[in-house]
Amino acid sequence: MLIRSALVRGAAKLNAPGLSREAGRRLKWFDHYSSHGGNARQTCRYFGISPQTFYRWKRRYDPKRLESLEDRSHRPRHIRQPAYTSEEVEAVLKLREQHPRWGKDKLAVLLREQEQDMSASTVGRILLYLKQRGVLREPIRNHVSAHKRCQSRPYATRKPRDYNAREAGDIVQLDTLDLRPLPGVVLKHFTAHDVVSKWDVISVHRQATAVTAANFLDTLQERMPFPVRALQVDGGSEFQAIFEQVRQQRGIKLFVLPPCSPKLNGGVERAHRTHTEEFYEVTDSSFDLAEIRQELLQFMVSRVEPWEIIYNTVRPHQALGYLTPLKFLQQKERRQVSLIRGRCH
Repeated sequence: MLIRSALVRGAAKLNAPGLSREAGRRLKWFDHYSSHGGNARQTCRYFGISPQTFYRWKRRYDPKRLESLEDRSHRPRHIRQPAYTSEEVEAVLKLREQHPRWGKDKLAVLLREQEQDMSASTVGRILLYLKQRGVLREPIRNHVSAHKRCQSRPYATRKPRDYNAREAGDIVQLDTLDLRPLPGVVLKHFTAHDVVSKWDVISVHRQATAVTAANFLDTLQERMPFPVRALQVDGGSEFQAIFEQVRQQRGIKLFVLPPCSPKLNGGVERAHRTHTEEFYEVTDSSFDLAEIRQELLQFMVSRVEPWEIIYNTVRPHQALGYLTPLKFLQQKERRQVSLIRGRCH
């Protein structure tokens, strides 16, 4: 019996190099166990393992099959099969290709509007499936940089502490973004962002001057679906001179931020990021001013709506509970009508 044990241990040591590190460590347990009279407790104390661990591997250990000391796969026997259909995969793929920067939550809202009842988690799993298969191709990003200037404006009017935006148009944040998509190409993107409804009016120009900003004020009032009562701008020179004169003539309040405080205009700053990522970075363009204006109105060949209309009427906004700005305004109007009728009765 002793000779047989010695032969088994010798064979184990001979085959040990073919084992993994963990399996080799377990093999040492049973070599020690055999050479010390089969004393399991002493072996556990020597190697610092629990008796439960030792006996579990002892039941599995076969001296003639050293691979029995290897870890087994923990993969479940029954793998959950996808619950979504090929039609749903195709619907998600088509919608994601139209809106390459929108995540699962926004896509789920649009799919439900198309009578595709899918949760955001299901949409996320489909997107992961498409990425793993290499079907979902991400758009080529255009590197657009932004540079902010900070100038003092001692005569500016600060927003009073007790002035809060409660209705659409109470505060519209206005700002410009420097677009530098190509060497030597500099464009000025204007964004007007309503802090209540998240409604945006956008435009792009060659320069950001006071005259350009004054003309954009006409565009802003024309395309905002509600009256603008106050504007909030930074200390840029484009929001001075004739721009402020036109603003005074129209009776619009003007709040100017303290120097170097873009965080106070956080709504329009976040909107700049959205327009950059979801329009400029996914638009194949030469960035000629006339061409980019046309693309801004058409937003790629496959779109029939301008990007501004998509942003305000199609794109779900997380800050609005995944409503579009248009639906938010419509719901707000219905609530006001119901409240007025209730008071009349």
